[in-house]
Amino acid sequence: MENTLTNSPMAAPVPASRKQRDLLQFAAVVGLLLLFNFTAQRFFFRLDLTEEKRYTMSDATKKLLRDLKQPVTITVYLTGDFPPAFRRLEQGVRETLTEFQVYGGANLNYIFIDPSAGSTEAARNAFYQTLFKKGLKPTNLGATENGKRVEKIIFPYAVVSVGGHDKSVLLLRGNQAAPAEVRLNQSIEGLEYELASTIRTLVPALRKRIGVVEGHGELDNVQAGDMLGSWQQQYDVLRVTLSKVKDNDLSTLDAIVVAQPKTPYSEDDKFKLDQFITQGGRAMFFVDALRVDLDSVARNGVALATPYNLNLDDLFFKYGLRLNQNLLLDLNSGQIPLVTGMDGNKPKIEPMPWQLYPLINKFSPHPITRNLDAVYLKFTGSLDTVKATGIRKTPLMTTSRYTRVLPAPVPINFNDARLEPNPKLYQKGFQPVAYLLEGQFTSLFANRARPGTLQFQPEKPANAKPSKILVLSDGDFIRSEVDPKTGNPYRLGFDRLANTEFANRELVLNATDYLLDETGLIAVRGKQITLRPLDKVKLAEQRRRWQLLNLGAPLVLLGVFGAVRAWRRKRRYAGFAG
Repeated sequence: MENTLTNSPMAAPVPASRKQRDLLQFAAVVGLLLLFNFTAQRFFFRLDLTEEKRYTMSDATKKLLRDLKQPVTITVYLTGDFPPAFRRLEQGVRETLTEFQVYGGANLNYIFIDPSAGSTEAARNAFYQTLFKKGLKPTNLGATENGKRVEKIIFPYAVVSVGGHDKSVLLLRGNQAAPAEVRLNQSIEGLEYELASTIRTLVPALRKRIGVVEGHGELDNVQAGDMLGSWQQQYDVLRVTLSKVKDNDLSTLDAIVVAQPKTPYSEDDKFKLDQFITQGGRAMFFVDALRVDLDSVARNGVALATPYNLNLDDLFFKYGLRLNQNLLLDLNSGQIPLVTGMDGNKPKIEPMPWQLYPLINKFSPHPITRNLDAVYLKFTGSLDTVKATGIRKTPLMTTSRYTRVLPAPVPINFNDARLEPNPKLYQKGFQPVAYLLEGQFTSLFANRARPGTLQFQPEKPANAKPSKILVLSDGDFIRSEVDPKTGNPYRLGFDRLANTEFANRELVLNATDYLLDETGLIAVRGKQITLRPLDKVKLAEQRRRWQLLNLGAPLVLLGVFGAVRAWRRKRRYAGFAG
């Protein structure tokens, strides 16, 4: 009986059917997919395998986007039927905005609009006019594709809208003197900063305060009008008379600006500046070493540029910098209008190179000046550094290698523009004209009594903090040209004679961000994407070979895979055929 039960078919394990196994496998796969999807929603991550981490957002940008409290809409007009070089910039914008949306979530949306998508020419022109009224200007950018020169009119702009306020973003940045491919690459490098900084300016936040010093002949509200207006979009801007402020009044400011003073600072005014800086306040100085009176030159034909007495030299020296009493002439220069003869009864006026107006195109790789276009200077001098313990000194920009240095006093004569410059005289090389100083500054009045009192100043005050200072040896740098008809200032950096806008405004805004932004967003401007161009000669020679390989290799691999799979299936089920 025992053997009968043991050997009975009912006692043997019943194997699961093939259908059951398939259902179990399907259920397991679905379960794993659901588990993976649930985990991915809770724990987001991305892998950026590029060498320069081009798809990795900075922590400052991520925080800005995650903290959005209201919807942000970005409308991009850079799209359409572009040659490959321009599609690369468009793709860069798309990738950046896609990454933005990951961190901004439902509060960040973007759309692309093709300005040339109108069904008729009249419709396209009407849309173009709409964009013109918004201040969006088309750009004719060229590039070389397949050995041919390609040009395309594009609107390289995005418009950021937050809470009913709009601000345009120029997407095509970089140095205009660079090749088109390099400029496109520079534009891609700057996309994250340009878009993120624009969002930041539109999002309500605690505004920092900038004090613009007056009382020593500094630029007035019209002369510095465009720069003041640009600051006011993001900061609270106040006029400050040092002789009238109390000791603690400056502590309510985050930064001060000294713009082209012409009369000396008193010792007490200088003391207030010094205490503000050594206690952590940020400062920007736009100062001239020599006085140049253009009205006197126009009247008399010649004038002398003589040193200013601003009473700031010892302050700069203590901080590690010396403002030299000279003028720089550069063969890479701007122009002045000059009467060259008569055209009938009217004087004939032509633009002539004027070496005393240097065009600066040599910059440090610092975030303030990286990928910056040329800037325009007038009657600038050179800067030197001196020893200052604990201070880091960064030369932000220099003149070209073809520079001439004239010590004071310097004769100024408009007729010199008529003369052909002698290159042998322009051999002084790169001369620094702007420095960034960072660190814990030692007070000029340490171990001394405060001016006019017997109050002894300690060597290191208890409230001493590190600070940052920008010094630029051209007081005209933030002066806007004024429209003679309306009396209103032009945009800073706009040269009416050349009908060109230089990057003075952008540099000052970048410097302000660097000095005041505690989030570190300005550091994003340091992102670098390396160009890895193909060998154009080999590309032309081997084009057909690589095209055939790209087309044929996938088909061959697919055929091999199909044949192997068919052979395995045939071998696996061969036993069931009988």
